[in-house]
Amino acid sequence: MEEEFLSQHQPFVFSQIKKSVKHGRLAHAYLFEGDLGVGKHLLSQWLAKRLFCTQVVDNEPCGICNNCQRIDAGEHPNVWVIAPEGQTIKVQQIRQLQQEFIRSGFESRRQFFVIRQADKMNASAANSLLKFLEEPQGEFVAVLETDAPGKILPTIQSRCQILHFAPLNGKELAQRLRQDGISSTSATLLAGLTNSYQKAVEISQEEWFNEAKDAVSQWYHLLQKGDLAAFIYVQKKMLAIAKEKEQQQLLLQMLVQEYRTSRSQLLAQGLGPQLSDNTRSLQLILEAQQKLGANVSFQNVAEQLVLRILK
Repeated sequence: MEEEFLSQHQPFVFSQIKKSVKHGRLAHAYLFEGDLGVGKHLLSQWLAKRLFCTQVVDNEPCGICNNCQRIDAGEHPNVWVIAPEGQTIKVQQIRQLQQEFIRSGFESRRQFFVIRQADKMNASAANSLLKFLEEPQGEFVAVLETDAPGKILPTIQSRCQILHFAPLNGKELAQRLRQDGISSTSATLLAGLTNSYQKAVEISQEEWFNEAKDAVSQWYHLLQKGDLAAFIYVQKKMLAIAKEKEQQQLLLQMLVQEYRTSRSQLLAQGLGPQLSDNTRSLQLILEAQQKLGANVSFQNVAEQLVLRILK
């Protein structure tokens, strides 16, 4: 599971960690930073299993020995995973970790811990962790995971080896969203709106998204037919569902995705004349996005766009 995803989507950081383990050059603390859903925790899980697996083959954990299974189940005595309790990671959680390390230090030579959403540590927890990293108790490997590295103390960052996880590309993001139960149509659209898995999931969970998706689809079909009703539709529907600037930008980006999907179909069918019209419309929408970004009103931008496409 971990190996397949990491090899495909995060080959650079995966290769780097594998080489460090193989040659015994692991840092004592890492900061895994990147968007939610790009594989940070998968690499943490892989590394934990690699360190404790009893049947390593070709630098890969077996996944089936007792240690690997206990790590997958969250039950290994020398692997700890800390996550926010409520909105924050509290100082008591870090202190409890330190006490566990001291208590179990005589039982095992190596300890491993992961702090998920490490940017959620409150000030006391962050300072406690900093002291722990400065004065380590025994041998351990620590992994801090975050999608907001700017919120982590620079002094903590300076004691970690920082690994950047690349955003998923459009196809990879759409595939990940489909695996998480989002419909194929919505997944493709969301992957065109953002390269962030976290942002895509947030958008998909908004009631506004489904309403906007249907509205843009209807708007696109009116434009494709050359129907002047597309102009009236701006006032009737589009203005009503796009009160905020971010929503207005998203509507235009959804329209871009409609035309790009159509473009792919036209290319596959070898329909040259229609392809030229599609390219022209796409250019007009991109220009409309620039106008909206320059604070021209959404109504003016959308109405002018319709008239230019239908011209």
